[in-house]
Amino acid sequence: MKNFLLLALLITVALSFSANAKTIEIEVHGMTCALCVDTLNRKFNKMAGISKVKVNIKMKTLRLETASTSPAIAMIKQAILDAGFMPIKVTIISDKEAKETLTQG
Repeated sequence: MKNFLLLALLITVALSFSANAKTIEIEVHGMTCALCVDTLNRKFNKMAGISKVKVNIKMKTLRLETASTSPAIAMIKQAILDAGFMPIKVTIISDKEAKETLTQG
């Protein structure tokens, strides 16, 4: 009985984390080389609440998968500015859209 309750609790916690998680895509101006990509990767891999970082230099985008305790958009924009780049457009993508995009490309 204890195992069943523990399993139910774990499932509830896992679902609540995934429900609060989101994917944020930012168009970034000023990325020109591999060092730019590395700078953004290092910056956001250190940030609390970020579970995955994907920088696309060709599309000039930064995609962040956030945990339930995700940083504020203003905090993300400031981190990009501090790294020497300009955040242009921020898009919050639903989990379904993000999963479809990741599996396609």
